[in-house]
Amino acid sequence: RRKNGELFWENASISPVLGDHGEVTHYLAVKEDVTDRLRAEQQLRESEEAFRRLFEDAKDPLLLLKNGRFIDCNAATVTLLGYGSKAEFLGHRPADISPACQPDGQASDQKAAAMIAAARRFGYHRFEWTHQRANGSLVAVEVTLTPITLRGDVILHTLWRDISERRVTETRLRLLAGVFEHSAEAIMVSDRDNRILEVNHSFCRLTGYDADEVRGRDPGLLSSGRSSADDYRQMWQAINTTGHWQGEVWDRRKDGSCYPKWLAISTIRGADGAIEYYIGSFVDISERKAAEERISHLAHFDTLTDLPNRSSLQSRLDQALANARRDRPSSPLAVMFLDLDRFKTINDTLGHHIGDALLLEVSQRLRASVRQSDVVARLGGDEFVVVLTGADAAAAERVAAKVLKALSQPYQFDGHTVHTTSSIGITVFPGDGETADLLMRNADAAMYHAKATGRNNVQFFTASMNELARDRRQLEEGLHLALQQGQFIVHYQPQVDATRRVFAAEALLRWLHPERGLVSPAQFIPLAEDTGLIVPIGQWVLASACAQLKEWSLEERTRELQVAVNVSARQFRQADFVDQLAAILRHSGAEPTRLKLELTESLVLDNVADTITKMNAIKRLGVTFSMDDFGTGYSSLSYLTRLPLDQIKIDRAFVNRLPDNQSDAVIAQTIVTMGRSLGLKVVAEGVENEAQYRFLDSHGCDGYQGYLFSRPLASDDFARFLKQRSP
Repeated sequence: RRKNGELFWENASISPVLGDHGEVTHYLAVKEDVTDRLRAEQQLRESEEAFRRLFEDAKDPLLLLKNGRFIDCNAATVTLLGYGSKAEFLGHRPADISPACQPDGQASDQKAAAMIAAARRFGYHRFEWTHQRANGSLVAVEVTLTPITLRGDVILHTLWRDISERRVTETRLRLLAGVFEHSAEAIMVSDRDNRILEVNHSFCRLTGYDADEVRGRDPGLLSSGRSSADDYRQMWQAINTTGHWQGEVWDRRKDGSCYPKWLAISTIRGADGAIEYYIGSFVDISERKAAEERISHLAHFDTLTDLPNRSSLQSRLDQALANARRDRPSSPLAVMFLDLDRFKTINDTLGHHIGDALLLEVSQRLRASVRQSDVVARLGGDEFVVVLTGADAAAAERVAAKVLKALSQPYQFDGHTVHTTSSIGITVFPGDGETADLLMRNADAAMYHAKATGRNNVQFFTASMNELARDRRQLEEGLHLALQQGQFIVHYQPQVDATRRVFAAEALLRWLHPERGLVSPAQFIPLAEDTGLIVPIGQWVLASACAQLKEWSLEERTRELQVAVNVSARQFRQADFVDQLAAILRHSGAEPTRLKLELTESLVLDNVADTITKMNAIKRLGVTFSMDDFGTGYSSLSYLTRLPLDQIKIDRAFVNRLPDNQSDAVIAQTIVTMGRSLGLKVVAEGVENEAQYRFLDSHGCDGYQGYLFSRPLASDDFARFLKQRSP
């Protein structure tokens, strides 16, 4: 105790002092006041205990790293890394609890050494690191390394902060920023005062503005001026009430061009519920609008000719009739129903590209033939309708005559000269009908009457035409059934030589209608050609004729007979016609050399090169050819010499008035002479009296066909006919 009563700690050392004789004479006491040292040691112990408590209780992982290994850590470290105890963790190196490589690709052991060296060099170092938990999962931490000296040793005090959530947040922010910047939609963010804060790349691309040019400005700089103030008022009312709006608007680019866009605007509100930001996104819908307009156009206009189609014609005709009814009687109206003659043959013989080119040229000639106020429409195929507003019957007839003349002029396509004409039916409002449907139907009936009366003419509707049109429709329906129900039959008309010996027969199609009886070929063959049924009907005739040939080959009296079959242009132009014919011959077992195909001049001359190629292929099968109706077309010797023909037939038009008509006599004689010079057999058809026969025989004709010898006969009757002529 001190003089003042204060206690203190001392370090005392007492040593005896000896006399001369070795006896203890007195004691020497040395005392050292160690109060301050003990107090310092106590404070140090208390400080270490406090540090340990802080170390252990810290929420962030704390570690001590010595000589490259962890020598101490707190509970937060063990928890973060998922170890069972501190003892299980201590002793590891940083690389031991890290993946092989860090996210930047560097090896963990090499990078750890570099980070430790940096901390020692600079006295402090902070960096991000990815550790591996005991279960193998990864955790991202921010590491702070601080060198400290403890009991003479340099130790690295290590602090980790788990930044996994921050990493996720940063990743999300980067993702959102990427979405914002790389979105195909233009995005614009504005503040509560509607001043632009930020825009993305697509905004700049679509509007032509740089981001710096629009920041701080009102989005109204994009306005095209096409929307009214009321439109904007309604838009902002919806935005401020519901928090969003979307719709189509027109905006203006920096270069002044206007474009349609689909705009969506939404709001972001603060904690107090007040709007803080507006988010606008939009896309240019110019292409979509153009596509919609194109679709709308396609719905109302013909794709080939760009004329109004049936749907558009209906609405236009209805409107024209409404106007005519309002102004009547001062505003009459006429409807012209027009159909091209021989179009299907042209289309089949020359190809669809020529057919399309013809339809396009016809549409242009039609437009040029009428007033701009008149309606020219295409119903489909080769059917057109012209609505002549304010036109009475006389005016319609003048226009129709102009159209007939325009459409009958030659057409030039790909080196082909194409000829066609048109048949026109006309109705006049109100006499021929009060409604669009009735006017169209009656004009259609008049058009078919024009076809029936020779084509290339105009017919005004009369009440009797409805009966004709009805008959035609019934006949067309009957044609389909006839093929399905086997109502067609083949008759055979004999062909005889100069001695009147039968050497061949022509197969002629007949329709045995269950109610009408035998229907004239003149009635149904043109209809079959118009409808395309001529192709399957023609195949049936070929198959029937070949089957008959096979049957006749079994009888000596008919074994040597040839059968001639007419082939239509549509059938001959079928791409697989040669294959079809070969299949029929194989299936029937008929001798090909006994089959003769009769082709018309017009068929041959429509596409000479293709015709020759196909004829040569058929000739290789053994089949022979005859040119039917020779002299009625425009054949030239150059074509005849190139065609692999075996026979030509003098058309009945030149035989009818023989021998009295000088012109026909010269023509018939010339055809016989021409045929002989080309090595072709010549057969005359339509021979009905002895005078015709004797004239032709005297000039060297090879064969004859006509009622002088026999009418066309059913196969059984034909057999009896031959039997009666046999000696």
